[in-house]
Amino acid sequence: MVDQGLQFKHPYLMALGLLWLIAWSTDFWMLGIQTPFSIPKSFASQYKNKFRNFRFLKWIIFFAGVIGIGHMTYALMGPRMPESFSRNEREVLDIFLVVDVSRSMLAEDVRPNRLEAAKNKLREFALLKPKDRIGLIIFSEKIFTLLPLTMDPSLVTKIIDDINIGFLGSGTNIGDALGLAVGRLQLTATKNKVIILLTDGVSNVGNLTPLQAADMAAKNKIKIYGIGLGTDKDARIPVGQGIFGMQYQNIPGGSIDHEGLRTMAKMTGGKSYEATSSEALENILREIDRLERTKQQDDDQVSFEELFAKYLIVGLLFYLAAEMAKWYVLREVA
Repeated sequence: MVDQGLQFKHPYLMALGLLWLIAWSTDFWMLGIQTPFSIPKSFASQYKNKFRNFRFLKWIIFFAGVIGIGHMTYALMGPRMPESFSRNEREVLDIFLVVDVSRSMLAEDVRPNRLEAAKNKLREFALLKPKDRIGLIIFSEKIFTLLPLTMDPSLVTKIIDDINIGFLGSGTNIGDALGLAVGRLQLTATKNKVIILLTDGVSNVGNLTPLQAADMAAKNKIKIYGIGLGTDKDARIPVGQGIFGMQYQNIPGGSIDHEGLRTMAKMTGGKSYEATSSEALENILREIDRLERTKQQDDDQVSFEELFAKYLIVGLLFYLAAEMAKWYVLREVA
């Protein structure tokens, strides 16, 4: 946001003006003390009745000098007023969040579990993008568009709350999920398009392979940021209540297709990440936000009305008048 009020190009020159004023004032009054003043005879013969109080005349001359130095200092500071603004319009970024909701996302190696950690951080990410459009696709064996592109971050956060496990089957269909995201982004006129894929597994069902979907994205200039969520250690997922409380199933660690994520990111100009904790996921999403926002930064171009000239002219007139009066009227000679 550009300030539309009065601005100064060199505000620090005020200090120089103050030093000048102090030096000039000291010289003005010290000369008056050191050297007796006298009014020229020609001046006295015409105006001695009008200026009987010479002290009053000296104060007038002093204030004329102060006004002159003040105006010239103000001019040196470069006063200017914004005259017109031109803004490079920021292009909207279209983002599809493609989130794995397979059962392994309940694993508790990422606290409180992978899915809840993802939901928490995706909500925060959505609030960082109030000027962009965000959509949401979830997938397991089947795929589902939970939210078309919208510019309402509060709606995005509300829909993210509704993400759950179980109703889309038991497989991991990364290829078709990416293909759906690409197809939806193809329909928009926006130039800048991004897919953020968050998964904890390897694609094992579907009509499209992940690399085929990535190739479609690359041809349509859609970047894929791939995030593998989970650790390399074995983890456990809840399977239901038993007579001794919640029962768990152990799942092997290291099941994320990091190589596939790296390949897809490289094909599309994106980047891949490994999120082994909730904090790591937060940092990754903030980095993605920073990468995309930097490339679409708003630039304000402003033209100014420069105001220094009139202050400089007025200052010179007052200062020269004060100096002339000082030497030719007061007869102050160092």
